[in-house]
Amino acid sequence: MERKWWTLIAVSVAIFMLLLDITVVNVALPDIQRSQHSSFRDLQWVVNAYSLTLAAFLLTAGALADLFGRRLVFVCGLVVFTLSSAACGLSSSPLALNLARAVQGTGGAMMFATSLALIAQAFHGKERGIAFGVFGGVIGAAVAVGPVVGGVITSGIGWEWIFFVNVPIGIGAVLLTLSQVAESRDPGATGVDWLGLLTFSGSLFLLVFALVQGNEKGWGSSRILGYLISSAVLIVLFVIVERRQRRPMLDLTLFRRPAFAGASIVALAISASMFAMFLYLTLYIQDVLGYRPLQAGLRFLPVTLLSFAVAPVAGRLSVRVPVRLLLGVGLTLVSGGLLAMTAISADSGWTTLIPGFVLAGIGIGLINPPLASTAIGVVHHSRSGMASGINNTFRQVGIATGIAGLGAVFQHDVTSKTSAALAQAPAGREVVGALHGRLGPALVSGEIRTLARALGPTARSALTHAYRVGFTGALSSILVVACVIAITGAALAFALVRGSDFVASAQPAGAPEAAPVEVGAG
Repeated sequence: MERKWWTLIAVSVAIFMLLLDITVVNVALPDIQRSQHSSFRDLQWVVNAYSLTLAAFLLTAGALADLFGRRLVFVCGLVVFTLSSAACGLSSSPLALNLARAVQGTGGAMMFATSLALIAQAFHGKERGIAFGVFGGVIGAAVAVGPVVGGVITSGIGWEWIFFVNVPIGIGAVLLTLSQVAESRDPGATGVDWLGLLTFSGSLFLLVFALVQGNEKGWGSSRILGYLISSAVLIVLFVIVERRQRRPMLDLTLFRRPAFAGASIVALAISASMFAMFLYLTLYIQDVLGYRPLQAGLRFLPVTLLSFAVAPVAGRLSVRVPVRLLLGVGLTLVSGGLLAMTAISADSGWTTLIPGFVLAGIGIGLINPPLASTAIGVVHHSRSGMASGINNTFRQVGIATGIAGLGAVFQHDVTSKTSAALAQAPAGREVVGALHGRLGPALVSGEIRTLARALGPTARSALTHAYRVGFTGALSSILVVACVIAITGAALAFALVRGSDFVASAQPAGAPEAAPVEVGAG
């Protein structure tokens, strides 16, 4: 087999592992919660620690790869990802797990930032299109099978193995990369924008930290206000720093093209709405409806399989219909799906979610292929790496801020709505008296079932029903918020993504930027 195909295999295996680790974790969260006695806040950080570091280091990893070598950074990413995966599986506390997840995210950033560059260096002409098609299929497959794989592993051998399984795969990928992948670097690379990295990652971390801590500390507290003000100051400093850099980490001039700004907003909106909701939907299906991880993973198939099946159709349509139509209609369908899910109640079964899952799955499938092509299709080919990195960064920022923001609303509502339902129940006073102030912390940590087992039959039934009322009410609230985020993104996609912003894709390297042409965009 030619060396270039081994390059594609090495990169595809690494990215499949990276993306699978995002989707499998959601299904394992309830088991992690019970095993480590994690609070709801801890569960948010299991996902956010990974997303935050992936978003913060993605563009910097690309700059390091240009400077020191793409294969070198890719292999370093594989090593970091593999070792931190082992640390995740061995962790004995929520803090240890979340710290390991943060390190895992830095390894993922190094792998993600260099993957397309390694493929582009190995393939040329029509074969490059084939290679990118395979790469896209691997990404879709990872998303499609993730929940089921996570369910199989968690139910069969334990949640730790969703991380341990990365170790042999990672070792194999390292050996394959070192033996078969050629090294390359950018001769014009000048250095790393460390000040940009510090201000961007600092701002993002403080924003998410404030959103996660807000309910507990009080939104008007000096600590939370300090976090929010500091986050705003740092993002302003980041913009100032980037405007003064000769080779910035994030080139703000790209946002002068409305279509590029629109693509970035779509990436943020889909992640902050539907993808952020997966955490809370998983908790509903497992903690409230009582399904095991594998059963929960199977119930997400309407979303994942439909998105996987619709994506190739959307890819073909993107050269025939305006891209803004695909992006706008896709986000509108996601918004409609989220709204349809608000039909749940305390007495609902999981089938109530199916109409919403179907709409959201079709919407995701319509969005992903044209979103990727739009991000790089509106810039000169020499800027495609930066454009792709920015779009992926917006995706991860959307997941991190979406989970934290929705979680702030959810945590407040589940506590108030459960308490209100208990107050109306005949045995509600008995429950409150028996728990002696433990109800609030249990609602925050999600350990209601543990408390319920210590109560008598009548009180247990009252508490369980009140929790279902509170949980489904809180879930409906954040579904509405996510729906608004998605429909806002749809409106901005229709308004900003214009065909006149697209540039010719068949430009030779070193040629001046072509005049904008219509490339399946409206």
